[in-house]
Amino acid sequence: MSKYPQTIDEIEYTKWETFAAFYDPLLAQDVDESNYQQWLADWSYVSRIAYEASSHTYIQYTLDTADKAATETYFAMLDNIQPNLRRAEQQLSEKLLTIDIDRADLQVPLVGMRSDVEIYSEANLPIFVELQKQAAEYNKITGGMSAELDGEQHNVSQLGQLLGSKDRAERERAWHALMGMWQANQDALNELFLQMLPKRTAVAANAGFDDYRAYVFRAKHRFGYTPDDCMTFHDAIEKVVVPAAQRIIERKRQRIGAAAFKPWDYVPEMSIIVDTDDGEALAPFAKQADLVATSQTIFDQLDSELGSYFRKMDEEAMLDLDTRPGKALGGYCSTYPLRKLPYIFMNSTGSADNVQTLFHEAGHAFHAFEAMHSQQFVHQQRANMEFNEVASMAMELLAAPYLTKEAGGFYDTAEAARHRIEHLEGIIMFFPFMSVVDLFQQWLYTHVDEIKSADQLDAKWDELWQRYLPGVDWTGFEGIRASGWHRKLHIFRYPFYYIEYGMAQIGALQVWRNSIADHPAALAQYRQALSLGGTKTLPDLFNAAGAAFQFDVPMVSQLIDLLESTLAELEAQL
Repeated sequence: MSKYPQTIDEIEYTKWETFAAFYDPLLAQDVDESNYQQWLADWSYVSRIAYEASSHTYIQYTLDTADKAATETYFAMLDNIQPNLRRAEQQLSEKLLTIDIDRADLQVPLVGMRSDVEIYSEANLPIFVELQKQAAEYNKITGGMSAELDGEQHNVSQLGQLLGSKDRAERERAWHALMGMWQANQDALNELFLQMLPKRTAVAANAGFDDYRAYVFRAKHRFGYTPDDCMTFHDAIEKVVVPAAQRIIERKRQRIGAAAFKPWDYVPEMSIIVDTDDGEALAPFAKQADLVATSQTIFDQLDSELGSYFRKMDEEAMLDLDTRPGKALGGYCSTYPLRKLPYIFMNSTGSADNVQTLFHEAGHAFHAFEAMHSQQFVHQQRANMEFNEVASMAMELLAAPYLTKEAGGFYDTAEAARHRIEHLEGIIMFFPFMSVVDLFQQWLYTHVDEIKSADQLDAKWDELWQRYLPGVDWTGFEGIRASGWHRKLHIFRYPFYYIEYGMAQIGALQVWRNSIADHPAALAQYRQALSLGGTKTLPDLFNAAGAAFQFDVPMVSQLIDLLESTLAELEAQL
C-alpha cells in the first residue's frame, strides 16, 4: 500500500482534491472477476484514509465544542469531504456490483451495498451535510449548559453525579438545577428539531420512500426484522418488563420511606435510580487514571488478549474519559481505521455507572479490534448496530465476576453486589424507556404531515411515558416530563437509533446466561462472533454468539426471570 499515505498527518484532509487523487484512479480502473480482490483491497485502504480523517475531526470537535478551530475543521470536513465521499463510494459500489463475485464472506456486505446503491440520491448529499451541522448545534447547546449549585458551576454530567446522592434533598436540588438548564434551552431545542424534521422527510422522499421510517429501515440494513417485529417487542416489554420495573420502584419507595417516588428518585434518560442500600454511595474511582488502571486489571483477568487491546488503547492515547466544561455530552466508541485503533470518549465523574459505561464502550472497542484484524476489507468489518450493541452490552455482564478487589476490581464483596444490583436493575428499567424512545420515533416519522408544533411532540412523548414509565409522582412538573425527548440525544443526532439497544440487550442477556453455565465457552463464542464483523446476517451473528434473535413474550419472560432471581441472590449477600 506504499502508493497511499500511511497516516492522515501526511495529507490535507479537509480538501476533497486530496481524496479525489485516490478515488479517481479506482473509478477509472477496469475491474472484473480476475482482479477485483486487489482493486477492493485498494478501495478498502482508501476508505480507511477518508474515514480516519472524518473520525479524527469529529473526535476533536466533541472534545471541546467551544474550540472554534476544531469546529471549523469539522465543518470543513462536512462541507468539503462528506458529500464527495458519499458520491465516490456510491460510484465504486456500482462498479463492484457489476461483477459476479462468489466469495461467501462478501455476500452479506454485497446485499447491504446493493441496497445502498438503490436508495442513493444525489439530492440528499447537501441535506445530509445540513443535518450533521444541526446535530452539531445540539452538541453545542447541550455541551455548553451549566448551572450553579452550592456556589459551584456544574455541567450535565456533574449534576448527574449528584443525582446519585443518597441525600434526597441533594438529589432534588440537583434535579431542579439540571431541569432548569434544559428548560432554559427548550425553545432553542424545539426550533432546532422542527428544522431538522422536514429535512429528514425530504431525504426519504428523494430516495423514493413514503416516510422516513421506511427509509431508515433500508438505510440501516434492517433486513432481519420489520416495524411489526418492533411492535411485538414493545408489547412484550409492556406485558413483562413494565410490571418488573414497577416492582423495583415500589421496593425502593418503601426503602426510602417516601409516600411517593419523585422525578429525582428515578431519571430514566440518565439511567439513574436511587440507591437504597444503607452504605455510602458507590465511588469506585476518582480520576481517569484510576478507572483505566483497575479496568485494565479486570480485562486482563477476563481474557489476556482483550486486556492487550485495552492496554494498546491507553498507550496510544485512545481514551478520553473525564468530564470537563465544553465537552460534548455522552460517551461513544469511534475508530481510527487506518491505524486500526478504536477510541473511547466518555464523561466520567467517578460513579458506578461510569464503570459500566467504560465496560460498554470497551466492548465496542474489542469488537473493532476483532473485526479489523480478522476481516480483509472494511466492507466486511461493519456489522449491524443491533449486533454491535451485543458486543458492548455483553461485555458489561461478562466483566461482572471481576468487580471485587479480590479479583483486581473496584470493590469489596458487598460493594460489588451493590454495583451488580444497580446494573441489573438498570437493565430492567431500561427496556420501558427504550420503548418510549422507539415508539415516539415510530409515531413521529409516520405522522410528519400532522406535526404543526412541538406541543404535539410533547403530548405524544408524555402519553408514551405515562404508559411505559408509571409509578413516579410528577405533580407540578408535567411540562418537564413532556419535554423529556429533548434529553435523549439520539432523537436529534441519531434518528431511529435506539431499538438496537433493546434488541442487543436481549442478545447480551443470553450471552450472560450462557456464561453462568460455562464462562470460558461463552466468552469464546462471544469473541468468535465479534471476529465475523459484518460477514453474516444479523440472526446468524446472534446465533454465533450463542443467542437467539427472538423478542417475544416467552424470550423476554425467561430473561426477566433470570434477572429478578439473580437480584434476589445478590440482595441476600448484603
